[in-house]
Amino acid sequence: MILDSTYTNKENESLISDLVGKPFSIIHSFKMKGIGSKRMIIEDVSTNLKNIINLVSDINYANIELRTGGILVYINKGLKNFTWVIPYYQLVIYKTNGASIHAQGKYIRFKNNKTFKENKAFFNKLLDQKIKHDEQYDFQYL
Repeated sequence: MILDSTYTNKENESLISDLVGKPFSIIHSFKMKGIGSKRMIIEDVSTNLKNIINLVSDINYANIELRTGGILVYINKGLKNFTWVIPYYQLVIYKTNGASIHAQGKYIRFKNNKTFKENKAFFNKLLDQKIKHDEQYDFQYL
């Protein structure tokens, strides 16, 4: 689900809390050594996300925030901000040349450059959180 988060909206905040949980407490985020990524350059997006990025030759940036039940991807388009809400059970991450996040029939691919390499520890944290979330459910694999 993509929300226009340029201005704060209580309905959007409650919807985000319902989908991906409350934000981590300050103490917990210090223990995790941060819950947000540095900004990364967007290399490519799916066709259904093209309307929320700059279509001219500007550089598009995105940040990721961890939540208890999922992630928030913040995308900037000029003076507007958009938030892509992704629960962990819908999240798929591919590591190719850079990384790409897939969910809900959409994807964002991040450019493999210095800003992406600075976020390597963050992506490890993200994968650990996803694994912890998935371990709650006892799946029987045959």
